[in-house]
Amino acid sequence: MTDVAIIDYGMGNLRSVAKAIEHVAEGRAVTVTADPAVVRAAGRVVFPGQGAMPDCMRELDARGLRRAVLDAAHEKPFLGICIGQQMLFAHSAEGDVPGLGILPGEVVRFDDARMVAADGSRLKVPHMGWNEVWQAGPHPLWEGIEDGARFYFVHSYYVAPQEAGLTAAHTDYGVRFTSAVARANIFAAQFHPEKSAAAGLRLLSNFIRWAP
Repeated sequence: MTDVAIIDYGMGNLRSVAKAIEHVAEGRAVTVTADPAVVRAAGRVVFPGQGAMPDCMRELDARGLRRAVLDAAHEKPFLGICIGQQMLFAHSAEGDVPGLGILPGEVVRFDDARMVAADGSRLKVPHMGWNEVWQAGPHPLWEGIEDGARFYFVHSYYVAPQEAGLTAAHTDYGVRFTSAVARANIFAAQFHPEKSAAAGLRLLSNFIRWAP
């Protein structure tokens, strides 16, 4: 039986995600899979992704993975990463497409007119590189991670939850945006923990041991 299923719907190189999770999984079976049956049988699920939202939603459906993702998000420890976070929400401005609707809220683009740093310099979109992540409150996945720790980002869009209580962390980049969300068995982040050195590995290790 697969302990951790990493969902592969053809959008992005999942090797770095798999290697990072294998590093902290202590002998647990980690499988990159496009098989809905494997996702359903797994003990916990990771939902990563990169690329454009319309392409991601199309490929998810083309591979017959939508129902498996919906079920996993309701039933077992579930970690969304980057586009995998955005797809959980109801709608995205990127391509004006509906998401999975698991969480209430929108995915919006950084407003170029507002992308100004504190010193007055212009900020580039996409937001790319290391930035501070400020925790909204305690959560098992933050255990051992300093508030304000730096994580690695690559994105032009971010989630705007309809419910304030969904926000698990925020980050400042021209605007203050939600950089992680949490509800029940779901935790999802805009940043890439697999590319975020020690803090990212600690978050993945916490996920492997999380029992919501």
